[in-house]
Amino acid sequence: MSVVIGIDVGGSTTKVVGIRNKQICNPLFVRATDPVASLFGALGKYLYDNNIPLSKVEKIILTGVGSAYISQPLYGLPTARVDEFLANGLGAQYMTNLDKLIVVSMGTGTSFVKVDGNDVQHIGGIGIGGGTILGLSRLLLKTQDFKQIIDLAQQGSVSSIDLQIQDICNRPLPGLPLDATASIFGKAAANASLEDIAAGIVHMVLQSIGQAAILSSLNSDINDFVLIGNLTRMPQCAETFPNLEKMFGKRFLIPKYAEYRTAIGAALSYIRNHACDDI
Repeated sequence: MSVVIGIDVGGSTTKVVGIRNKQICNPLFVRATDPVASLFGALGKYLYDNNIPLSKVEKIILTGVGSAYISQPLYGLPTARVDEFLANGLGAQYMTNLDKLIVVSMGTGTSFVKVDGNDVQHIGGIGIGGGTILGLSRLLLKTQDFKQIIDLAQQGSVSSIDLQIQDICNRPLPGLPLDATASIFGKAAANASLEDIAAGIVHMVLQSIGQAAILSSLNSDINDFVLIGNLTRMPQCAETFPNLEKMFGKRFLIPKYAEYRTAIGAALSYIRNHACDDI
């Protein structure tokens, strides 16, 4: 049975997903500094690991910023390119049973895509994401090892870094509990520990993304947000987004294969007969 392969080519990572008989087959994540090398390495490894001969590949659909570097079919196979925001929308909505949602794609930066039935529309974004965490960590923690940053953050305390409502008021404000953030990094001391600084950086990025997502839904009846992208794997998501749910009465969902959803959406765009640009 033939396989449709969706590939999300980022600046430093490539994700590959095959869909065969409506089933997702063993997603693959590869990190590399060169997007073309990353793409060919990821695709070759994916085909080899899953024992997929070239003759069984029906179509390869590329998306992501790195796909712009590709100007010829991969391995001589039918290859096409699809808009990344369409891929975000289709992939995030897949198997969620949601008709209306906002996709929060958390990568180097963050984009917001509104899905209303079959209508998929990019509505904006913010320049805050994984790149922010790495950049501030290089400056303040002297490391860009993502695992080390996350481990440090888990040992730190945001309450030592952020100014909270309880620091300036002895009772909750309407809609704001005492532990709500009044000012990000507003309480940071010059001798703050690396662990607390890491916690503050991670919390700042995740909270900013969540609040920006909520603002993006104003003047609409959308209350569901689907989080996709690499940052969904961060353990701090399990605390930050539920707190925002309680404060704002919204729902944040991290679906299975969240970091692969754009690649899934790329494959779905072909399967569902959306417009793709053949290469």
